[in-house]
Amino acid sequence: MPKQFKSFRIFVSMPMFQRIFAMALILALILALTTSLSWAQNQQGQSSGSQGSQQPSGQQQNQQNAPPEAGGPQGDIGPIAVPRKKVEEPKKEETPKPPKKVEGMPDFSIRVNVPLVTLDVGVLTKDGMFVPGLKQENFRVMEDGVPQTISNFGQTQAPITAVMLVEFANNDFFYQFEYDSLVASYTFVNGLKKDDWIALVSYDIKERILQDFTQDKRAIAASLSGLRPGMSMSRETNLFDALYDTLDRLETVEGRKYIILVSSGRDTFSKRTLDQILKKVQASKDIVIYSIGTGQALRNWAETHGYMQYLCDITEFNCRMTFNQADNQMQSFARMTGGRFYAPLFEASFRDAFADIANTIRNEYSISYHPTNRTQDGSYRKLKVELVDETGHPLRMRNEKGKDVKYQIVAREGYKAKQEVE
Repeated sequence: MPKQFKSFRIFVSMPMFQRIFAMALILALILALTTSLSWAQNQQGQSSGSQGSQQPSGQQQNQQNAPPEAGGPQGDIGPIAVPRKKVEEPKKEETPKPPKKVEGMPDFSIRVNVPLVTLDVGVLTKDGMFVPGLKQENFRVMEDGVPQTISNFGQTQAPITAVMLVEFANNDFFYQFEYDSLVASYTFVNGLKKDDWIALVSYDIKERILQDFTQDKRAIAASLSGLRPGMSMSRETNLFDALYDTLDRLETVEGRKYIILVSSGRDTFSKRTLDQILKKVQASKDIVIYSIGTGQALRNWAETHGYMQYLCDITEFNCRMTFNQADNQMQSFARMTGGRFYAPLFEASFRDAFADIANTIRNEYSISYHPTNRTQDGSYRKLKVELVDETGHPLRMRNEKGKDVKYQIVAREGYKAKQEVE
């Protein structure tokens, strides 16, 4: 018998009450299933209607046109929500590869620091007059004997920033040194311009800031008026300490600075030695020292009349040698920084000296270059500036009469390179 009749045969062979109960059970199941399907369709229709009333027509169209493979819950009109397109990850060969780690080698970074050296160069005739009109091609800069390539060049005339460092100490017999200090100071102040910045410091056994940086010449003159010969606190002249401290203070001042050192050049009781102050001067940056020697006329008279020993302490073996050493020290301070030393004999000589200084420091050539030796080892580099013609030979200057003009180049002898800190 076919399989489809087996169920029917079993049903017929059942007693009557069992068949009635089975039929009632089947009808109840069919009715419950029909009611459940109808309720689910009504709920889905209401949800679709409310969503359709809130969404723009373009969005409905997008939902209807969305392909079934787009994903999301399915409805009568297609997928209800279209998921965002998955962002593709870059291919492995396109991903940058980190550098290979070498075993035992520490991590490090590379930084290139190109130093720049700036020189202020004065070109003066034998009379101290500034020589204008020179070009970049006329200058040759040598650092430790190696020619350098000039990157920036120009002739400048600008206000000055200077400290007057004046020796003012008691002398038991003569006031000439103090008098010369006052004459030099007043002469320098009278030549200042309104844009110049000037500070005034005096020293004997210690230095005293009489006037901080100012552009008011009257303030400087008022500070000088408080200095009177014979009124100093001490007869000691601690030049090395005073100059060292002044260099320290100027290191924090921006730009080019000058020290007008008015002194006999003697040091009697400083804590610092000559070697220490020379190293300090060498390491100074953008500072030029101009030295004015005091008491020159008195020294000449005392030397010719046999009174030289009265200018020094009784414990000094040779007073002449003491003052010669003082002059050498003043010359060294000036030469090492690109300045000059003056030894005026009379008041008119002071005016000439300061006029020469003003002409030099207000008119100069500014030269910058990147040194070929870029090692930052803190070493001292020797500098030499030369004037050359178009053929590279020493430049010859002639006046309007066709005669050769002697000239001198005023520039610092060297500089100290930066010390790289590990």
